[in-house]
Amino acid sequence: MHIVKNGDVHVSVPIGMPKAKVEAFIEDHRQWIDEARRRTSERLQQRADFYNQLSLASRAQREDAVRCLSAIVAPMVQRHAQEMGVKPGTIRYKPMISRWGMCNVKDSGLCFSIYLLLLPEWCIEHVVVHELCHLLEPSHNTRFHRLMDHYFPRWHEARRETQRICRMEGDDE
Repeated sequence: MHIVKNGDVHVSVPIGMPKAKVEAFIEDHRQWIDEARRRTSERLQQRADFYNQLSLASRAQREDAVRCLSAIVAPMVQRHAQEMGVKPGTIRYKPMISRWGMCNVKDSGLCFSIYLLLLPEWCIEHVVVHELCHLLEPSHNTRFHRLMDHYFPRWHEARRETQRICRMEGDDE
């Protein structure tokens, strides 16, 4: 049994199990379900609060955000690409909330979330190096992690800090 993002309860049961037994199981776990739904709702609200710090409602706001982010990211890409011996293709910026960056290994294109602006520069740099490493190693295997260790030794710390910021920004403390 688990709770999905919209708060629905998903229960997997063996074929042929009586409906009454499934319903009894769910009722016996009502407290767990309620608590899990509450936590899920809190996480979704924290996530919304975090991303809502950056207003991208108008075209002018989006263009301004892209200009600001490009001024940070472009020099990082240039510096690290040269150090790593890679040639990235086009660089794009989109308001992605499901990921911080993407690398298209076929055309060497990079795409960065505009929401990187909500992070400290060293955490942005972690994302830049991460995507550039994909030009050397497409998957997240041992070789990829060795490349990250070499080109951005603080990547574990940056990832933890990014996760902490995303969780904490919505808190009142």
